[in-house]
Amino acid sequence: MQVPDISKEQLFFSVFCIESLSDALKISGDRVYKMLTEKDNLLDNYIIKHYEPLHTQGKDYIVRELIELLQERGAIK
Repeated sequence: MQVPDISKEQLFFSVFCIESLSDALKISGDRVYKMLTEKDNLLDNYIIKHYEPLHTQGKDYIVRELIELLQERGAIK
């Protein structure tokens, strides 16, 4: 598995997204990480790929967006 070349800011933002989803969904960060990296790999293919526009949004927007994507992919109900 190839590790994407990401900046420190993208890494911090990814952790922020995982922790924010963990709080919103009331599940562990480890479980959120697994949900984001399994199947479609939303961590790399969405959060990191779209870092520039995403990191300018508010926490509530980001959490809602990620929850919707996870629901569309069947990762959560």
